Amino acid sequence: MPASRHLPTPESADLIALAREIAAKELAPRAADAERAGAFPREAFATLGRAGLLTLPYPERYGGGDQPYEIYLQALEEIGAVWASVGVGVSVHALSCFPLFAYGTEEQRERWLPDLLSGDRLGAYCLSEAHAGSDPAAMRTKAVRDGDSYVLNGAKAWTTHGGEADFYTVMARTSDEGSRGISCFHVPASTPGLEFDAPEDKMGLMGSTTATVRLVDARVPADHLVGAEGQGLAIALAGLDAGRLGIAAVATGLSQGALDTAVGYAREREAFGKAIIDHQGLAFVLADMDAAVETSRALYLSAARLKDAGRPYGREASIAKLVATDNAMRVTTDAVQVLGGAGYTRDFPVERFMREAKVMQIFEGTNQIQRLVISRHLAR
Repeated sequence: MPASRHLPTPESADLIALAREIAAKELAPRAADAERAGAFPREAFATLGRAGLLTLPYPERYGGGDQPYEIYLQALEEIGAVWASVGVGVSVHALSCFPLFAYGTEEQRERWLPDLLSGDRLGAYCLSEAHAGSDPAAMRTKAVRDGDSYVLNGAKAWTTHGGEADFYTVMARTSDEGSRGISCFHVPASTPGLEFDAPEDKMGLMGSTTATVRLVDARVPADHLVGAEGQGLAIALAGLDAGRLGIAAVATGLSQGALDTAVGYAREREAFGKAIIDHQGLAFVLADMDAAVETSRALYLSAARLKDAGRPYGREASIAKLVATDNAMRVTTDAVQVLGGAGYTRDFPVERFMREAKVMQIFEGTNQIQRLVISRHLAR
């Protein structure tokens, strides 16, 4: 059953309806086979790009959809409800474009953003390292100024779209000044010295390629520095607030997809002479699942509206990410239980949803990090 939404304009309602239609007709029929094969869904991103759904939160003058975050996230939820790998990919692409839009010069924005936001290009975000995931200030990847270029050396772990993206937003150390020594770079995929390990063999999101990106004397022009030297960690943390909302929306969509499957099955499956949805014990499980989905949606929308109003929203983004992803793990697990033995087979998508939900508690900042962020806000 489609989510009940209160949308501010007829245009936004049309956008959400378009996202739902494409998700149902173009993405859903392909998701299970692509995930089973571990096939990267490049055509799915092209489809969303042609429909104008890949870059909704950016201004029209640069090629974006000029939509508030509140609308972008609801479109993202519709995508996540049928194919989480694609939903995560859209969120990562938006995150990869953020530093250039928010901190780049006007010349950089005019030179690069129209191409990056055209729908034909896909981005990747390189922040984490094998020893520096939750603590990005500990990164070791270096960028050394050499004349009119920077030379980058290091390895970036857990990169979504690693080896598949057209450009990489890379955080690298330009000085030894701790958190103030990190800078941000726009690195095209064609850059010599950009190399990729074999994709990680994961338990879920098999269609979303995750790989270590290696920079071996990768030379980028000095004008590919985004923001000022030493500003990179601040850029990364600002981007993560928005990225956490993206993951909250995808997790909510995943929960909605699991709930819809469970309700549909429970209406049809009979036990003791009646549909299992009419047995109170199971009906209460479904009611709790529904409440969890609505809670997740309300939280990410509340945070998005603060962002759209230009108000601080970091705490609220962490709360939304924490609750939505924990709820997704619980809702998808319950969906498997509702379907019983059938839920443990690949005849239904809920076993895939359950595997996909787990990583959402981990990336864009583990949920333990979200609790740390929230508690620090309380201590101020």
